[in-house]
Amino acid sequence: MTPAASRFRRRVVAACAAALLATSWPAHAQVNLPALGDSANEDFAVSTERRVGEQIMREIRRDPDYLDDPLLLEYLRTLWSPLVAQARANGSITPDIDPRFAWEAFLVRDRSVNAFALPGGYVGVHLGLIAITATRDELASVLAHELTHVTQRHIARSITNSKRQSLIGLAAMIIGVIAAARSRNTDGANAAIMGGQAAAIQGQLNFSRDMEREADRIGFQVMTGAGFAPWGMAAMFEKLDHAARLNDNGSYPYLRTHPLTSERIGEARARMGTEAAGALDRLPGTGNLLEHALAQARAQVLMDMRVDALRRAQSLEAPRADASPAQRLADHYASALASLLLKEPARVDTALGRAEAVLANSPRQEPRAQRQLAFLRAQLQLGRGDARAALATLAPYTGDGSRAGALALAEVALALPADDPAVKRSADELQTRVAGQPGDATSWTLLSRLWGRLDQPLRALRAEGEAQYALGDLPGALDRWRAGQRLARGGGNRPADFIEASVIDARVRDVQAQLRALAIEQGRPPPQ
Repeated sequence: MTPAASRFRRRVVAACAAALLATSWPAHAQVNLPALGDSANEDFAVSTERRVGEQIMREIRRDPDYLDDPLLLEYLRTLWSPLVAQARANGSITPDIDPRFAWEAFLVRDRSVNAFALPGGYVGVHLGLIAITATRDELASVLAHELTHVTQRHIARSITNSKRQSLIGLAAMIIGVIAAARSRNTDGANAAIMGGQAAAIQGQLNFSRDMEREADRIGFQVMTGAGFAPWGMAAMFEKLDHAARLNDNGSYPYLRTHPLTSERIGEARARMGTEAAGALDRLPGTGNLLEHALAQARAQVLMDMRVDALRRAQSLEAPRADASPAQRLADHYASALASLLLKEPARVDTALGRAEAVLANSPRQEPRAQRQLAFLRAQLQLGRGDARAALATLAPYTGDGSRAGALALAEVALALPADDPAVKRSADELQTRVAGQPGDATSWTLLSRLWGRLDQPLRALRAEGEAQYALGDLPGALDRWRAGQRLARGGGNRPADFIEASVIDARVRDVQAQLRALAIEQGRPPPQ
């Protein structure tokens, strides 16, 4: 097991153990009638599942391989959001779980081909999975499958079926699966699972073949209802099946946790209908083909940040002559991004110019693909110290309400003089954004830096504490807010910000109460 995987495993084991040991298992069925066939409500309640999921996510967000890349995450969520909306529309997301689950897809910097569901509505996607998908429909099919594991509460049902296991065993079960996803050493990953007394568990969270078929069937309905091509699931299955026959080096953990069978592949093709099945090899994908090619290229570069891997990506600036326009665009973009990470601006300029030329000459006009190139151009300009040029490049995309646009503007604003109107405008935009999305640690961090640049130290400390809180670091958040209290009491010549000081006081009391409750649950003396 790699050091990163081992670190990840230890962190999440602690989170799972704490969450599960603190769980109160209900002795009686809920008053409301459960969904048909859903015995999980009695043994692993919705609130319990969300709580366990949040505890695991607090640890995952602090892991270095948890990736908040605004552009790639934005693209992932353009696929995820319509799937969630369709699951609501067809009744897969029921009223009892809709407001209580997170419905959040997130990225993991890992080269392996994998995706996984966690309790409470969280779905993790490895960059290696995005990197092998040829179309958005293939990627959407995996997301729909994993979403169905959540909506059908397969995790809770698996735990209910294994309720004789100890809670520590359940924690080991969850982390064993995640460790398997992050390790090329299958023996080590299996040992992690077996070491947790989870001998009966095979695959992801003990999903049986019946559950896998259910996820295929309902996931297919969700993805097609959301507007994705019906052949996306079959195409992805066949790609994975081909990989399974040719490659068994541990790079495809999805094949271990979601075993493919000829029956499942045949059922996926049958769902398409005869006409669609015959078109499987010639259909290019539903819309935004160039945007997906850029997302695929970005994932390929970001999934492996070693210098030799970046050099390989950089060499793609001269793609094959017979490559399609989408492939040429992706290769030039990958070369430009790798060169940017290697701090070689001249090569960035060359490769990015070629990508822009491919896009300009393409018969497919995709504004979102153009936007991705513009963001990379702005990064290049910012790296060269020309913040005003970067600001002009981003002008068509800032203020569009997108998170990626707001964060890009903030990065540029931090390089501008403090009296430039863009600095205050960026701070105000981020302040509005975090008011509606208080769990966005990246936005809070940038906001803290912006308030510091605007000589607003109390607001900067408050935002810094909120960033730590969003990452699950409660002691770190408390430390920053106590520093804010000391600053507010210090007074001096600075006008008092009574509103911000009151907010900080309230946040300190809230976190102190949470830390006391956690200590009591874990049998430790409450902090003073």
